Amino acid sequence: MPAVRAEGLTKMFDGFKAVDAIDFQIEEGECFGFLGPNGAGKSTTMRMIHCGSPVTSGKLEVLGMDVNDSPRQIKQVIGVAPQENNLDPDFTVRRNLTVYGRYFDIPNGECGRRADRLLEFMQLSEKRDEMIPEISGGMKRRLIIARAMMNEPRMLILDEPTTGLDPQARHLIWEKVRELKRQKVTVLLTTHYMDEAERLCDRLVIMDHGKIILEGRPRELIDRVIGADVLEIDVPGDEMEAYVKERGWQYERTIDRLLVYTDQGQRVVAELKERFSMSYYLIRNATLEDVFLRSTGRALVE
Repeated sequence: MPAVRAEGLTKMFDGFKAVDAIDFQIEEGECFGFLGPNGAGKSTTMRMIHCGSPVTSGKLEVLGMDVNDSPRQIKQVIGVAPQENNLDPDFTVRRNLTVYGRYFDIPNGECGRRADRLLEFMQLSEKRDEMIPEISGGMKRRLIIARAMMNEPRMLILDEPTTGLDPQARHLIWEKVRELKRQKVTVLLTTHYMDEAERLCDRLVIMDHGKIILEGRPRELIDRVIGADVLEIDVPGDEMEAYVKERGWQYERTIDRLLVYTDQGQRVVAELKERFSMSYYLIRNATLEDVFLRSTGRALVE
């Protein structure tokens, strides 16, 4: 049985279709990513999955239960780490965990034991008696994830878990997510960091305007949409762009660069150098960020 199954999932807000009849399936024990520009519908989809927003139409099952019929039962077995900091500033680090655990009717003694294990898991044991305003932003993010695990969830939802964190804190959270995967916990992830999605997600979808426009494994999507290499040419001329187009190569023109997508970067650059002068060029490996920008566009979304 899949962890999540959606068929024709739709969400409307006052006539606006935020999620437009999407289908997807998430297997138990995998890390599944929802990517997309602002307003794409990914956060709305996540809220429907954790029963924070009702489904307008379509079918959505979480851990074998219909979200319309069993919202309380679903909330009992999932954990949600929101993007915003909603820790209680009047409690200590440890107290934030034990109080939250009581919402799940976990006995006091067991709450304490789970809190201590999770503080150790997130490398926060030394901060257990600190008040929330006294700890760093990275520690708060780790504590929010630890709190989401107090009920020992079968599925963990992480909404932008590393936004604004320094590299050390980001990598620590990545290590913990990989450890959860080894424990067969299903992880749902939204992130604007494409390297994060590429490293952590077994599979992912890219959404835009409420629809799923791409779905697959990160490496497969890179190979399918971009290819192995990206050739970046600085300040290209119109004649060079016309030649690239005539050759049938996949490319994009930005304000100051020509991006050529190919599986044969060295051969392409050699051919271009025979015909045109290039002040600067770079051949690099294609990434998931290239896929994201090529599929959703480079214009800012407010």
